[in-house]
Amino acid sequence: MIITGIIPARYASTRFPGKPLILIDGKTMIQRVYEQAQKSKLLNQVVVATDSDEIFDCVNSFKGNAIMTSKMHKTGTDRICEVAQKIKSDIIVNIQGDEPFINPRNIDNAVKPLLKDKTLNVSTLAVELSQDFYDNNKVKVVFDKNNNALLFSRSLIPNNFKSIRKLKYYKHLGLYVYRKNFLLKFSKAKQADIELAESLEQLRILWMGEKIRVVLTKEDSISIDTKSDLRKIPNYIITRGK
Repeated sequence: MIITGIIPARYASTRFPGKPLILIDGKTMIQRVYEQAQKSKLLNQVVVATDSDEIFDCVNSFKGNAIMTSKMHKTGTDRICEVAQKIKSDIIVNIQGDEPFINPRNIDNAVKPLLKDKTLNVSTLAVELSQDFYDNNKVKVVFDKNNNALLFSRSLIPNNFKSIRKLKYYKHLGLYVYRKNFLLKFSKAKQADIELAESLEQLRILWMGEKIRVVLTKEDSISIDTKSDLRKIPNYIITRGK
């Protein structure tokens, strides 16, 4: 069983061009993500999937493994699929390239359901949401008694008009674990209307009738989506001792 972590990293981000190469306490963000992923006990290899010569050279400079991909991909999933087709692997972990402090234990915990249940093709992570309930940038997830996802939405789900404090809400963390064969099938499937409405790829998986196992974690992750997010980093480094 070969388990591969793939980090999609493109240079031409609309909101933050070149963000994989920004320096965070002396290291580029892509190096920090890569090194955190390498601390995983279950990943056999880590690969950066990029369409940028600058990012490719940066990864090589710290002795990492990078594979060039097409510049035509619309999503990170499409980018990791191109790499998945080029490598030998049974399980693919899609690791977000903008989470420089990702906890390697979360990677391992997300992989474990696919090792235990041979019929399961997809798993992901979620953390209890304690604030910013109505923030559309925080994707919410609800799941059944077996921790299989029922729905993902940018809106508040479930919607309790009387008091949101009476229910627990969960934020989806964008790390996905796929069996390689299913990933390739998923990438070729037609986009679902609900996916297009919410702009959430994972809804296509549910529309296909596939289960997504939700693994709960107590630790949220910090993502750098815009330049303003850089302000979060100093306090986070102090808190985590990084």
